[in-house]
Formats: sequence, structure tokens, C-alpha cells
Amino acid sequence: MSDTRPSRASTTTEYRDDPAPTGWTGWIAFASCMMLLLGTFQAIEGLVAIFDKGYYAVGPRGLVVNVDYTVWGWVHLLLGVVIAISGVGILSGNLAARTVGVLFAGVSAILNLLFIEANPVWSMIVITVDVLVIFALTVHGKELKNY
Repeated sequence: MSDTRPSRASTTTEYRDDPAPTGWTGWIAFASCMMLLLGTFQAIEGLVAIFDKGYYAVGPRGLVVNVDYTVWGWVHLLLGVVIAISGVGILSGNLAARTVGVLFAGVSAILNLLFIEANPVWSMIVITVDVLVIFALTVHGKELKNY
């Protein structure tokens, strides 16, 4: 019988079109965790608006957009759920979840700017987290891409 093995040890080099993930993948994990936190913040803000209309500093007429707090509550609650689900999808490297995350973090920032009269401190915290999420997803989002 003849030996079919190569006479020398063969070396194989694997080439990839995409670079290997770097240390910046931590920013994406951070963005995902912040989105889960942001979704929770939005959901709590929505539930408070739905069930305790006397909690906020001004009445609905004092807001930039004259809308009943129940409507604001449902908008914040649904936005929070979508952002939290997108945060989970980002950890898997899903491009669609990253796109949804950036879009809805922007929508969240705008809604909280419109809602700032009702609860200024809470809205500023949420806007700050929105900006951090948008930064992490747009600058370093491709770092967590699946191979």
C-alpha cells in the first residue's frame, strides 16, 4: 500500500474578507445592554403615564404636543418593547436589529424631547442613553457581525 499523506506538513492559511472582531465589540454589548435598559425606562415611563396621570409635573396642555397622557403612555410602552427586542437582536449580530435600534433610539430621543416638560430629569437621562446607543451602533456596529 502506498502512503497518500503529503511528505511535508502542510500549512493552511485562512483568509477572510472581513476583519476579525476587535475590542470594540464591547461597545456593541454595551449598546445592547443600554437598549434593554432604555426599553425598560420607556416601558416604565409609559406605564406611569397610563396609570397615574397626576404623577407628571404639567398637565397634557403643558406639553409641546397636546396629547392625553394615556396616548403618551402607550407610545412610550410600545417604543420600549421594540427597543428592548432590538437590543436582544443586536447581540446576535443582526443588521436589521442594529438598524431598528438606531432608528428607534432616535425616535426615543425626539419623543423624550417633546415629553421633557412632564419629567425633565427622566427625559434627559433617556436622551443621554439614546445618544450613547446611537454612537455605539453606528460607529462600531459591524464589529459584532456573524461570520
